[in-house]
Amino acid sequence: MTMPAEGDELDGFRIGTRIHAGAMARIYEVSYADGRDPPFPMVMKVPLMREGDGSENIVSFEVEHQLLQVLHGAHVPRFVAAGDLHRVPYLVMEHVHGITLDAWMQSFAQAREPIPVEAIVRLGAGLAQAVHSLHQQNVCHLDLKPANVMVAAIGVDGERIVLLDFGLSCHADYPDLLAEEFRKAVGSPTWIAPEQVVGMRGDLRSDIFAIGVILYEMATGETPFGSPTTTGGLRQRLWASPKPPRAWRPEVPEWLQEVILRCLEPQASQRYPSAAHLMFDLRNPGQVIVTERGKRIRGKGFWWHFKRWLRAAGMQYEPSPLPSQQISEVPIVMVAVPNYDVSDVTMYALRQATARSLGTRPGAQLAVVTVVNTGFMAGSEHKDRSETWLQRQHLAGFRKWADGLDLSGHQVSYHVIESNDVANALLRYAEGNNVSLIIMGAATHGLSMQRFVATVPIKVAMHAPCTVVLVKEPMPFEQLVASVDEEN
Repeated sequence: MTMPAEGDELDGFRIGTRIHAGAMARIYEVSYADGRDPPFPMVMKVPLMREGDGSENIVSFEVEHQLLQVLHGAHVPRFVAAGDLHRVPYLVMEHVHGITLDAWMQSFAQAREPIPVEAIVRLGAGLAQAVHSLHQQNVCHLDLKPANVMVAAIGVDGERIVLLDFGLSCHADYPDLLAEEFRKAVGSPTWIAPEQVVGMRGDLRSDIFAIGVILYEMATGETPFGSPTTTGGLRQRLWASPKPPRAWRPEVPEWLQEVILRCLEPQASQRYPSAAHLMFDLRNPGQVIVTERGKRIRGKGFWWHFKRWLRAAGMQYEPSPLPSQQISEVPIVMVAVPNYDVSDVTMYALRQATARSLGTRPGAQLAVVTVVNTGFMAGSEHKDRSETWLQRQHLAGFRKWADGLDLSGHQVSYHVIESNDVANALLRYAEGNNVSLIIMGAATHGLSMQRFVATVPIKVAMHAPCTVVLVKEPMPFEQLVASVDEEN
């Protein structure tokens, strides 16, 4: 096919400057040929379909054409139009201004400077958020790599992470054209997950593995499994354990190595169950439980790898649930715990409701959250105490409250938020941490404050981005007896 040139008109679009020339496609700036203003800057992506090219170019174009029309949200380019495959295939979409994560990482490599840990964590959390948004729409990207991640201009809310190139992606509600066309591993060798190597597609944890590779590369400047070109080289990641990041760079925190190596586990079931869980740990490093995995400073030995190789040789790979179903089965559960002048009955009711929720959601993460009303606490009997002392007191009390829960198989964290607006603080926390379920009582800040904060649970229930369970305090026994006597 003949590629368009600058100044050409095609289906009402005027071709502008070519801004990218890759192995699979060319990308041009475009505008409307009639001169009208577009709603946002636009680019046209034209796939390369030359004589001798494999059929994957055509199939990838069809996949991306299909998915861009149904994907939505801040983490994907907005779709405009598509050209006919039988005439001139193209995709017109939003031109996201920024820098690819690959180019950003290369700038540090060229300067021979390590990427600051704070930047790794911030961008890693943003990437996990973008991937989670994709998974909520039942789509797995399956070709995540730094070149396919755009870091848009920094705004008031930080960087906007936008995912690019959905030609190898899989939507659970549509036929998987790549799986139907090919019977081999499809993906970029450096970032491909073990289950993809054996032909398994559609597992959201494959994207988590790819994020782990990206985090590893940002932290160390190396890739965990190299860039293999043979099937045997690819299959090594089914059993191999990469050199710990702290062996390359000792200043990498133990908690961050724990997170990275968990993402890179060869068995999908041992990785994070969702990108939301990964993002939660990246945004709450103090709550990450560091195991031997995070403390490791040298690679595993021959016999350890030999045993893993034997297990991998007989392993059966099972398809995972739909991405949205997987997310719902392992949610982040937030319980809003009162922190002052609260009855034991209320605390017991909250614990029972939390226990029921965790009991039906194996693997769910529990976040125990309280909001300290700074104005109220300033006038309390503890006004002579430091904020640090108050934080410690609250956290110790919440850990004691959680002792009555069966937390086996669950990760739990504790958070004290300072705010004079309790409802907004809870809503911001839930939205920022991808909480799927909020459990809270009718009184959020004590018996003497009920008259002033009675609207808090209603406001949370009305505006929460997820399900809210309001726990009503059980009627005291004496009142229950009196009520029964009155009815009789």
